[in-house]
Amino acid sequence: MAVEELVEVKFRLADGSDIGPSKYSSSTTVGSLKEKIIELWPKENENGPKSMNDLKLINAGKILENNRTIGESRLPLTEVPGGVMTMHVVVRPLPDKNSDKLQDNAMKKGGCLCSIM
Repeated sequence: MAVEELVEVKFRLADGSDIGPSKYSSSTTVGSLKEKIIELWPKENENGPKSMNDLKLINAGKILENNRTIGESRLPLTEVPGGVMTMHVVVRPLPDKNSDKLQDNAMKKGGCLCSIM
């Protein structure tokens, strides 16, 4: 009987802090990892994710799809065997109500939202 490989993964947050490392089965899906991140999100960070859709996981410059597994997401050329796999976590920013009002007002006045550089 084959023993399933465990992969050590840590999640790097935008502020430079980490969640983990923890060991996961190579058959664990990216969606499951996102749920784990939400569960372990540091309480002192105010703008934490509310759902899986608020998160993106990036490994070696590639955005990982929810239905893919860790094993499918690994890049053997960039990772040290037995090393920790670091995934970067990007949280979708919450919409700023003030900027939405400014855009609405500009459109009502017949203005454009163009920026001249």
